[in-house]
Amino acid sequence: QVQLVESGGGLVQPGGSLRLSCAASGRTFSSYTMGWFRQAPGKEREFVTYMSWDGISTLYADSVKGRFTISRDNAKNTVYLEMNNLKPEDTAVYYCAAAYGRWAFRPHEYDYWGQGTQVTVSS
Repeated sequence: QVQLVESGGGLVQPGGSLRLSCAASGRTFSSYTMGWFRQAPGKEREFVTYMSWDGISTLYADSVKGRFTISRDNAKNTVYLEMNNLKPEDTAVYYCAAAYGRWAFRPHEYDYWGQGTQVTVSS
């Protein structure tokens, strides 16, 4: 069992930055691919990025490529999402998720989910 808790969301102006964190419980964090998804009101949950358990493989949605960066610290059981040059269309609830032992970018491929943190980009 893995429990995930996101933090770091908030209100930011267009062009600003935020850093999200996702703290995981359990001793097998280093066996999980960690992903970030987001869901805006009235829209389906969409893939943002993932990083494999060993940090070797990453993938970004085209909409965030070059602006967002995922990283992880397996010693701290934490994954991060650095978001720069934020745009109003980035406004959503951001979720972290864990997939055991596989690369994954579809929501149904993930085993565990956090409760989400709200990111609002507005002037």
